[in-house]
Amino acid sequence: MTDQRRDIRIVILGDTFVSAAGDERGMGWVGRVTAKTPARHPRIDIFTLPAPGETTTMLAERWVAEVQRRFSTETENRLVIQLPNTDPAAGISISRSRLNIATIVDEAKKANIESFLVGPIPSRNPQLNPEIEHLASGFEDVATRRGIPFVDCFRPLVEHDGFNAELQNSEYGLPGQTGHGLVAWLVLNRGWYEWLEIESPE
Repeated sequence: MTDQRRDIRIVILGDTFVSAAGDERGMGWVGRVTAKTPARHPRIDIFTLPAPGETTTMLAERWVAEVQRRFSTETENRLVIQLPNTDPAAGISISRSRLNIATIVDEAKKANIESFLVGPIPSRNPQLNPEIEHLASGFEDVATRRGIPFVDCFRPLVEHDGFNAELQNSEYGLPGQTGHGLVAWLVLNRGWYEWLEIESPE
């Protein structure tokens, strides 16, 4: 008797950073992760849906409509959120940011959607980074309390020379090939395959 074929759909939500913007190779971190993720056995389809300048409040308002268009009752549905670093500059409190994300993942769980959180990246404005660090810790706590994977992108990158050089040299403050590659590495090595219940191809 053969096992039932797994058919997985992954929706990745986030701000501009989930697109390939800033990456001269045009892959972005999502493209790099996709390239390292088997597409067959199980079948895995990844849908990336960026919204430039998004805050957690904006994310909370759109996520249901986005996933409803792409998920199916016939598939294993999973949600990846690249958490934004925009809330502090937008005047959104850390408690509100936490609540926004907690609400999303709790509602997703009720809908049988498993979540994976990718933490906010540092800003090229060093004055914002202490608040972003607190924000990242808050998001991590939300994930830990629910047993959801969380990838810390702030602490490994905040003092990374190559990452910061790309931010400073970018017209729009976006990471380039180095930054996207680093985030892809963090995602792939911080629970991606375990979350999907598949073996690493390497």
